[in-house]
Amino acid sequence: MGKMKFNNKTALFESVPIPRAVASLCIPTIISSLVMVLYNLADTYFVGMLNNPVQNAAVTLAGPVLLAFNAVNNLFGVGSSSMMSRALGRKDYDTVHRSSAFGFYCALLCGVIFSAACTAARTPLLTLLGADEVTMQATADYMRWTVTFGAVPAILNVVLAYMVRSEGASLHASIGTMSGCLLNIVLDPVFILPWGLDMGAAGAGLATFLSNCAACAYFFVLLYIRRKSTYVCIRPDKFSLKKAIVLGVCGVGIPAAIQNLLNVTGMTILNNFTSVFGADAVAAMGITQKIYMVPMYVCMGVSQGIMPLISYNYASGNHKRMKSTIIFAGEISIGFITAAAVFLYAGADGVVRFFMDNADIIGYGVRFMRGFCLGLPFLCMDFLAVGVFQALGYGRNALIFAIMRKIVLEIPALYVLNALFPLYGLAYAQFAAEFVLAIAAVAELFLIFRRLGKKTGDTADI
Repeated sequence: MGKMKFNNKTALFESVPIPRAVASLCIPTIISSLVMVLYNLADTYFVGMLNNPVQNAAVTLAGPVLLAFNAVNNLFGVGSSSMMSRALGRKDYDTVHRSSAFGFYCALLCGVIFSAACTAARTPLLTLLGADEVTMQATADYMRWTVTFGAVPAILNVVLAYMVRSEGASLHASIGTMSGCLLNIVLDPVFILPWGLDMGAAGAGLATFLSNCAACAYFFVLLYIRRKSTYVCIRPDKFSLKKAIVLGVCGVGIPAAIQNLLNVTGMTILNNFTSVFGADAVAAMGITQKIYMVPMYVCMGVSQGIMPLISYNYASGNHKRMKSTIIFAGEISIGFITAAAVFLYAGADGVVRFFMDNADIIGYGVRFMRGFCLGLPFLCMDFLAVGVFQALGYGRNALIFAIMRKIVLEIPALYVLNALFPLYGLAYAQFAAEFVLAIAAVAELFLIFRRLGKKTGDTADI
């Protein structure tokens, strides 16, 4: 019965030509990623229309906490989806069911704990984020909706999207994500601007909360309608603490979560350094980071989109198809992101001006943007390598890259470059880190190909 149910899905993983299979999985993921960026930019754009740097700074300062949601998303979303896709490759359907139920209920619990902890420690948390007496209240108002009320739906809708994508239903995963994002874009001006509810940054937070609730509702309805044909299972009786399930999910998920927490640490340090130079500098850094997310999320969409294809073919023993997928994805990622970096570097002034027509903020933003752009082509190789590690269940490799990226390279570079070139040096720290990591990524992928080639005797294409 299980095999019959899965027959209509195996072709995508096993026999569809690689460019078409990659397109089927990646295009919906990229589109949903871009819509997510668009909705992040919408907060910045509509709050920026108020021409109030304090309100814009509030959205920027809360960024690390919202990014920390991704630690839970990665722990149970990436961890469960990798486990599910590999189990599908082995035709082990019971493990697929139990992995998804484990991921869902653990994500729900962690969302509740995250919300309660951030709310209880609100004042010291705001200080840690870099808020001062000027930006404290606006940041707190924004976080009330996005964190206190919004942590659970924000986490669950992403985790459910990962799980749905793990069985090849990339389009449904993307529709769920996009439905919430598009609703957010529609609600933002109504809640933020003076002609609407005039709530400022708090309105942006309320719009985000409602949009995440809508995305969750989509996935729950989808799973109910497809309950006889999907392997994603959130029935309580399938929740299991079996050692194999816990270790399989956490072995990939914990390194992915640590990687995200290190990203939060890096962003917090960056914002703290920037906040010393005032609200204009913080607002400019926030605008620059949101713009930078556009090409970054495209590459992230490619690396996440191909994960089920890599996991399935790795587990089923079709290593040649797996390697061809990785090489093809790398070629299209590098080509796109290099073109995007050139465009953003050359057009930095116009792009920043679009979000806030303030001479001081534009001046900061142009220099920030040009520094960030230099690291983009190298960043996509890092994303690709980490996506491969997660797909194969190589949690240790992903953790080593996360530690190298932030603790060994980027965070020390922030301190050194800020000391040598105050404020503007901060934008070049990521370039310094990603350049080194890109070399390591290529070397590590080559070693993986070589090791798998020796196992199968297939070394001709290495």
